[in-house]
Amino acid sequence: MRGGWCVWITGLPGSGKSVIAQVLLKKLEAQGMNAQIVSSDMMRTVVTPIPTYTEGERDMIYNAIVFVSTLLTQNGVNVIIDATGNRRQYRDFARGKISKFIEAYVRCSLEVCIQREIQRKETFHAPTGIYKKGLTGKSATVPGINVPYEEPLHPEVIVDADKLDIDKCAQKILEAITKIFLTCQE
Repeated sequence: MRGGWCVWITGLPGSGKSVIAQVLLKKLEAQGMNAQIVSSDMMRTVVTPIPTYTEGERDMIYNAIVFVSTLLTQNGVNVIIDATGNRRQYRDFARGKISKFIEAYVRCSLEVCIQREIQRKETFHAPTGIYKKGLTGKSATVPGINVPYEEPLHPEVIVDADKLDIDKCAQKILEAITKIFLTCQE
């Protein structure tokens, strides 16, 4: 059995990662490919059901995400990681553990992310009102506001989510997956 591949969709909260991951999954399925979304927000419901978003807790969550994703890919499952991963070290750790790995950066201005986060109806288990809490001092752990979001230095694909619609973003990531992982198998 060939190992699966992994794409980590990273970006600020509200950038569109979860929606892009869902559309990407549908596009893959339409082409006869299966994948599993591993979401930081879903992982938190199991590992830290009452999250505090401290650095130590983030380390634990991202280590768990990488562990699960590594196991899945080693067993032939393709993985879409849907997680902010605000520090490069988290994404670099995944890159070091998963042999077929790419990073997809969902680039979006903080202002647009704040507006989207306020207006979104589907949260995909993400907490609500995080930017408001960060800007008013009720939370000191919001990436891009109170803690850094370290942009990827060399992502395999960048999608400008404040310029492209969700479908085009997902399509661009699909094209990168196809070019990097699937064309070499033919």
